[in-house]
Amino acid sequence: MRVTASSFPNVIRSQLERLSTQQARLQTQAATGQRFHLASDDPRAMRKVLDLQTDIKLLTQYEKNIGTLKDTQTATFAAINDLKKVSDRAGEIAVRGDNLRTPQELEALATEVDQLIERAVQLSNTRHQGNYIFGGTKNTSPPFDVTRNAQSQITSVAYNGSGTVTASEIGENINISVSVPGVNTTGSGTRGLLQDTSAGADLLAHLISLRDNLLSNNSAAIRTTDLPNLLKDEENILYHFGSVGAEQTRLDTAASIINARKTSLDGLVSQESDADLARTLVVLGEIENAYVAALKTAGTILNQSLLDFIR
Repeated sequence: MRVTASSFPNVIRSQLERLSTQQARLQTQAATGQRFHLASDDPRAMRKVLDLQTDIKLLTQYEKNIGTLKDTQTATFAAINDLKKVSDRAGEIAVRGDNLRTPQELEALATEVDQLIERAVQLSNTRHQGNYIFGGTKNTSPPFDVTRNAQSQITSVAYNGSGTVTASEIGENINISVSVPGVNTTGSGTRGLLQDTSAGADLLAHLISLRDNLLSNNSAAIRTTDLPNLLKDEENILYHFGSVGAEQTRLDTAASIINARKTSLDGLVSQESDADLARTLVVLGEIENAYVAALKTAGTILNQSLLDFIR
């Protein structure tokens, strides 16, 4: 095969360009620690990394959902805990009111129950991050409205919220709700905290009844009606305590699993995309030596003339 003199510059330029490109790519790998930056560098690895990063983003969203649920759960637990204190004190007053007492003592107890009713309504309308936590899906306005008499005492309470609650995804096809509706009169679904038909609970109505029976010195009604009803309210609140604890354990377990999965996926991404620095530096040195040798060879060839062959 006949090789013309004019072909040498083209071949040398092509070789130098190739070596220069390899050198630049290896220098970038050494500087950034990444094996590739464009899909064309390694299409298979790039596709795998993109898929892994999509999984990581999804897990990150699950983590955010769990964080939001935990935050809501903390506020819910605090309100339930305070309502339990109201319920406990109401039970103590009912026991005291069941015994024969003077009208003055009963009136004093009724005044205390009045304060418990006010406190219970306040807790029922607890707001967290702009939402009323016991309003169910209707959580943008106060779920409980009160009616008062001429003495400004609460005589009845109406629920304007919903008996259903929203759920958040904490895993693939895994949804959980930590919200508690204030009232559920359907007999199914999530139990209502203040009133629930299936549990026979109606804390606010039972507190109002206790106060009225104390004022009327109706010890029989306190003994046969108020005490059993307040016990149902207490049992319902305890049920929600247990429910909150179970949900907390479930959220902690989900968060632990997600963290482990993210760590594993991060390792796989690193395995696919991280450059082997030691090997990269060795190859970079070889390419640099080849580049220098190519330049010397090109200089020697291109500087030759006809006189070099006829001496």
